[in-house]
Amino acid sequence: MAGSGSGGTEGVAGGKSRFDDIYDRPDPRAYFTRLAPLEYEIPHHAQPVFRQTAAARAAIDDGRPGRPVVLDVCCSYGINAALLNHDVTLAELYDRYTSDTARRMSTSELAAWDKEFYAERRRPDALPVYGLDIAAPAMYYAQQAGLLDGAFTDDLEQAPPGPWLRSALPDIGLITVTGGGSYVTERTFAALLDGARRPVWVSAFVLRTVSYEPVVRTLAGYGLRTTVDPSRTYRQRRFTDEREQRFAIEAVRELGGDPSGQEEAGRFYSVLYDSRPGSAP
Repeated sequence: MAGSGSGGTEGVAGGKSRFDDIYDRPDPRAYFTRLAPLEYEIPHHAQPVFRQTAAARAAIDDGRPGRPVVLDVCCSYGINAALLNHDVTLAELYDRYTSDTARRMSTSELAAWDKEFYAERRRPDALPVYGLDIAAPAMYYAQQAGLLDGAFTDDLEQAPPGPWLRSALPDIGLITVTGGGSYVTERTFAALLDGARRPVWVSAFVLRTVSYEPVVRTLAGYGLRTTVDPSRTYRQRRFTDEREQRFAIEAVRELGGDPSGQEEAGRFYSVLYDSRPGSAP
């Protein structure tokens, strides 16, 4: 996700590098080209978790018509939607978008190529997915490729949901997050849950450099109980430089964590927070 008030090139926010310019491109080729050397891999780790959680949530009869929708927060080009609903891996997406074939295409040609690619690999248990991200070009492409059933660019850190998002919130049954924990706060989650009409679950992979406790407390106010195993960590990506690594090590220590063998070894790591209504299994 491109954070609020982003610049045009890679910058630094709170010590963590940002890549705002790759979300302003009309298609995901720059995204994968930039992140490949950093081995950005959290969507890969989230794929089986989100599939299992989404299936469990969809299996619950909540008394409302239709299937519950998955809302991916900070969805960018719809990567999590691609991995959730299609027989494809993150490694295959890296290969696809950095290939010579993709490089020679125009954006419209790439979108048409992608739409056919994902349609052929659509899983029979695919669920409707909405995306939320302030990066409008990325969201538009995800829709053109057939990955998102709804796309919203509302910045809920700054303002309440607009009419289009507000009308969509009653459909939401699961909120997913992989890269957004550094950019969205409890304000975004409160705005989403205020408009919910179904029981909402939240599955969030959050960097160990970030305190998720304000969100946990907010979710508790809506009746959601959060579980987390801090000893189970997931690799996010390599650091861009020594400065970023120093920031991460210090941030983890400030939150009471131990960076040895993880951030000290050269990567960001995340933990999984699972939030469900108190009576949910």
